[in-house]
Amino acid sequence: MITKEQVLEYLKEVIDPELNINIVDLGLVYDVVIDQDTGHVIVTMTLTTPGCPLSMVFEEWVPNAVKKIDGVKDVKINLVWDPPWDPDKLSDEAKENLGFIT
Repeated sequence: MITKEQVLEYLKEVIDPELNINIVDLGLVYDVVIDQDTGHVIVTMTLTTPGCPLSMVFEEWVPNAVKKIDGVKDVKINLVWDPPWDPDKLSDEAKENLGFIT
């Protein structure tokens, strides 16, 4: 059985090269939907800005990370802009790494 927690753990392998923090701790992943019968996973996520030059990179890296989970057959990214990303979505660890909290 594929779990949301598993998917999020594997998505932590996807590091934003500009900030050197994974996309989960950056707060870019909004939701994960899993169809257990087909092995299809939909990752709803955003980027820090609509013009992010890394969008094509994440379209490759996200599915590659999730497909490492046994039972996952296909991964789709649902890229959304609402709600827009903001620094409040950062995990406490990411905020600390970026110097937002000490």
